[in-house]
Amino acid sequence: MSMFCYQCEQAAKGTGCDRIGVCGKKPDVAELQDILVYQTKGIGYLAHEARKLGAVDSDADRFAVEALFTTVTNVNFDTDRLMQWIVKAESIRQKTEELLRKTYQAKRVGYDDETWPVAATYKAPSTAADASRDAQTIAGIRPNSEPVNEDIRSLRHILLYGLKGMAAYADHAFILGKEDDTIYAFFHEALSALTDDTLDVSAMVDLNLRCGSTNIRTMELLDEANTSTYGHPMPTTVSTTLREGPAIIVTGHDLLDLEELLRQTEGTGVNIYTHGEMLPAHGYPGLKKYPHLAGHFGTAWQNQRKEFDNLPAAILFTTNCIQEPKESYRANVFTTGLVAWPGVLHVENRDFGPVIAKAQALGGLKKTEGKTLMTGFARNAVLGVADKVVDAVKAGKIKHFMLVGGCDGAKPGRNYYTELVEKAPEDTVILTLACGKFRFNHLDLGNIDGIPRLLDIGQCNDAYSAVKIAQALASAFNCSVNDLPLSLVLSWYEQKAVAILLSLFSLGIKGIRLGPSLPAFVSPNVLKVLVDTFDIKPVGTAQEDLKAITGSVLV
Repeated sequence: MSMFCYQCEQAAKGTGCDRIGVCGKKPDVAELQDILVYQTKGIGYLAHEARKLGAVDSDADRFAVEALFTTVTNVNFDTDRLMQWIVKAESIRQKTEELLRKTYQAKRVGYDDETWPVAATYKAPSTAADASRDAQTIAGIRPNSEPVNEDIRSLRHILLYGLKGMAAYADHAFILGKEDDTIYAFFHEALSALTDDTLDVSAMVDLNLRCGSTNIRTMELLDEANTSTYGHPMPTTVSTTLREGPAIIVTGHDLLDLEELLRQTEGTGVNIYTHGEMLPAHGYPGLKKYPHLAGHFGTAWQNQRKEFDNLPAAILFTTNCIQEPKESYRANVFTTGLVAWPGVLHVENRDFGPVIAKAQALGGLKKTEGKTLMTGFARNAVLGVADKVVDAVKAGKIKHFMLVGGCDGAKPGRNYYTELVEKAPEDTVILTLACGKFRFNHLDLGNIDGIPRLLDIGQCNDAYSAVKIAQALASAFNCSVNDLPLSLVLSWYEQKAVAILLSLFSLGIKGIRLGPSLPAFVSPNVLKVLVDTFDIKPVGTAQEDLKAITGSVLV
């Protein structure tokens, strides 16, 4: 076994990647990420103990978020940059340890550092080779090396992956100036718990549900950050027609990166196109005001190697989504933020001059006619017409709502989601979010009394908007969300989906259909608990599931 990773839906053979990651992650990258996670657990323990005594360190807070986000699938594949994170982690660990010791002394509290978990005293190596050695020998990094039973290990990894997903949202919020100390406090508490071999199943289940509720707060914070900065999204028609001229394709999730790029390209003749999860950016008034935000290019992240092949445009990766660039466009690729790929130029401090210069040097795109897509149906837009929605339901014109959303991916079976939407009865409204929508957002489903049957709520973090819409409908009909004619059919790929699923569980939402396959890190016993408690179920066929969801017989 050269490595082990099963944190994404595409884990090899449905059990885990042990030679090379399906995502393209090589063993040396996987090992460095394992070390970084291990270090972050130790920092979490020290910071949590210090917080118990009222001592808080903002560097440890921020580091925990950034380090976890760095190890999310399709973010950082660069061993040099990962080693920089490992070196920084050791510095943060030493600083946090010193804070804890000084706090103990100031409070005159006795302590025994020999009882601290090994991760809290682990001194990181300064070379990648030594880090690789440690990744293979230190207990707790590889799943089978943890001194706990299968179910505790499963719950630990669900919690870890939920934390990674939540870290992405917390990082986006911080970038726009929004923080909440209770979120940082939970990160440290949960990371500390991952070093505690005495916690039982009940304690771990509780931590996972609290991760879900904390993630709701994190998504709420990010929603506040986005809307206070760029305004509330509004329904917007987005063109996929390509304009003549130099172009930059922006992919990922970070709106501030997009805004800065738009500012820096004003008057340059360079057109900016969104890609993937950047599509919802067109709905924000503060971004759509730029006339050179020309439209949307391509579909979801897993198609980039085909869509970017020989493309005469610069390509900027802002967050998790990067695949190994083909030689035909590698020189045109740039990364920023936490994203990194070996040999690809990394942009620091949002100085996009090199990206703009590359776009201009490439000559640009030729005019190509495309179609239009709709986005911008976030909570403010939908709740603004809630009375019409309620009236349509009472009149029997809308009989069901389906939230069909989540991550897209390359693994076979995802055509299920297209078929589900195509065959949905005409009295059904489809809510969608995240990149899973690219399986069907090109479809014209028409409308019901002026209400579009397909409503794109936004990015994956806009699950918060979906929750608020569902809660508002439940309030209007004086029932619980579980009693609404609402079905959730979710696709997952990486760790942000885990965080969102935990959030839905924390709200007590039941009957979720999840696919295209169930997570490899969920043990049989833990799965049984989820089925018994939340009635979660795997997706079946589109026809079977629609019959169960709507009660209608399809022809």
